[in-house]
Amino acid sequence: MELTPRRRNLLFAFALTAGVLNLVDRQIISVLKPTISADLGWSDNDYGTLAAWFQAGVAGGLLLAGWIVDRLGWKWANTVGVAAWSLAALTHGWSRSMAQFLLCRVTLGATEAMGTPAGMKTMITIFAPHQRSTAIGLSNAFTSLGAILAPLAIPLAAVAWGWRGTFVAAGLVGLVWAGCWWAVTRGITIAERQDNAPVSEAPQGSILRERRTWAIAVAKILSDATWWLLLFWMPDYFNRQFGLTGLDLGPPLAVAYCGSAAGSLLSGMAGTAMQRRGWSTRATRQAVMLVSSCCVLALPFTLMTHSYWWAVALLALTLAGHQGFSTSLFALIADIVPPRQIGRVTSFGSLCGNIGGMVLTKVAGLVLTAGLGYGPLFGFGVSSYFLALMWLRWMVPESRPA
Repeated sequence: MELTPRRRNLLFAFALTAGVLNLVDRQIISVLKPTISADLGWSDNDYGTLAAWFQAGVAGGLLLAGWIVDRLGWKWANTVGVAAWSLAALTHGWSRSMAQFLLCRVTLGATEAMGTPAGMKTMITIFAPHQRSTAIGLSNAFTSLGAILAPLAIPLAAVAWGWRGTFVAAGLVGLVWAGCWWAVTRGITIAERQDNAPVSEAPQGSILRERRTWAIAVAKILSDATWWLLLFWMPDYFNRQFGLTGLDLGPPLAVAYCGSAAGSLLSGMAGTAMQRRGWSTRATRQAVMLVSSCCVLALPFTLMTHSYWWAVALLALTLAGHQGFSTSLFALIADIVPPRQIGRVTSFGSLCGNIGGMVLTKVAGLVLTAGLGYGPLFGFGVSSYFLALMWLRWMVPESRPA
């Protein structure tokens, strides 16, 4: 069966919704933290430990995710990945002890690690090179839609079914998705593009000797840490700073995450427009990243406002900056990495980003337990993007086509 434009759009729509499911499943615990903590008696340090171990699970999963995706191919990688993390999400509903929750979080993180390389593999396979930048921007924006919908849908689901039922429902939705994807992709064959050569059989260590691999890896460590900090701790920030809980958290979180969607779309369109006007690839990526980094300067000011809607606006600008930076960084991978290595470099970069998130989410629990507040954490968040940009300028002096 040939890949018609209509079927390509259908597959892309499925890939976008997979990203949403990936984010919603991991965000349930952060949105319902006050409820679950009260039920199970968690401290801030306990929650920080769970968040850190989730990131450890993702990091461990990413060690094999790229290899698994390349072996299974884009069709089966999505089926297996979504089904696996949906089962892991479902098991949270029966967890009653800290040890059981730790096991569920690690399993969820390890299985969700397939999301990023499988998504990139799918977009690279079904889109021509000139369409991929737009696809990446749309993918990041649509993933942000999960962050927007989750704070609205999760509290409502918890009211109807309790926090345990919410985990079960999310898992069942993912299993339905996996079945639909398998049915839609049956019989589809896509000829290998010349620009998308098969992945080399060289060992994983081969990419670790590449300067460009470490350029991406360190930039992901620095920039992704702040994203994970906000993903896991922003509901707690609103609870501490403004006393918001339950359903009251939904609208502020949803509006804040609208900024991340806007940042993805605007950065993607800006990059395309700049290159059409004759900007070099290097100048385009660095300009978008610089503007995105400046947007994150809004983060510390959230601690100085007494209106939570002003805080929402500042956090929306911060999240827009992060997604603008992230979109350009993923596009940079396609600019400087040979096609046969894109899957492995993407997976390794995501691994490093999750390590940064794992460390910072754990540090956040310790900092807050010590009574230091969010000031030191937000201060790091501001500096991390500028440090990442300086690192990229040094490690990638020229962005030549791979």
